[in-house]
Amino acid sequence: MITLGKPLIWIGGSKKDLMALPTDVRKFFGHALDFAQRGGQHGAAKVLKGFGGAGVLEVVEDHISGTYRAVYTVKFEDAVFVLHCFQKKSKSGISTPKEDMDIIRARLKVAEALAKELQNGKANH
Repeated sequence: MITLGKPLIWIGGSKKDLMALPTDVRKFFGHALDFAQRGGQHGAAKVLKGFGGAGVLEVVEDHISGTYRAVYTVKFEDAVFVLHCFQKKSKSGISTPKEDMDIIRARLKVAEALAKELQNGKANH
């Protein structure tokens, strides 16, 4: 039996950003997101610090052209929300740049609102 799992919901420009990444990186992130949709966690997925264990995870992939990250949340039961896909450009340290963290925080709020709408829609049926 095939398990379809949760749908992916792309927040903001996350899908457009993913599509701009190198093909190998896109495939790797797609594989990791498939794990999340099926209720699992890819070996390369780690909790993103700064969200108090809010179910926000990141997958990091090194490529010849740089280091790339995909950030998503599994906090909500009805879907996996992809929050941000980007190339890490900071040359100092391994932490996620503030600008990207701000995008992730803003998109997490959008995901929370959408998750509530999904829950309300289910409750009304």
